[in-house]
Amino acid sequence: MAAPSKEVFPARLESLEAINAFVTAAAEAAELDARAIYAVQMAVEEACSNIIEHAYGDVQEGDIECTCVADDAGLTITLCDYGREFDPSQVPEPDLQCSLEDRPVGGLGLYLIHQMMDDVSFECRPNCNLLTMVKRRE
Repeated sequence: MAAPSKEVFPARLESLEAINAFVTAAAEAAELDARAIYAVQMAVEEACSNIIEHAYGDVQEGDIECTCVADDAGLTITLCDYGREFDPSQVPEPDLQCSLEDRPVGGLGLYLIHQMMDDVSFECRPNCNLLTMVKRRE
């Protein structure tokens, strides 16, 4: 198993490109295929966008800690933020059967993250929302 790599990014939309580059390098080092790398990129971007918008909201200062660990099975990505506490059980399941015209804006982020990654877990630690996502090698 490779040593974990960790970076701290400002919780701003402008950081998404740097976060993407960081997790892409980790996914490539984990020898994930192109499809898995794309899934990792999309899931991490969605998660970080939600952190920026919902955990920090109108707070000007905040960080997202991103840790990547590659092992024989694939890649584990952990995102930690210090914003508002997040309880995923309070997020309603999206209605995938309703028409686009009737669908509310937003609400698909968690669903998409779960679809793109093999394992997803949330933990609220004191002063830290911890999201762990795993993408296994095919």
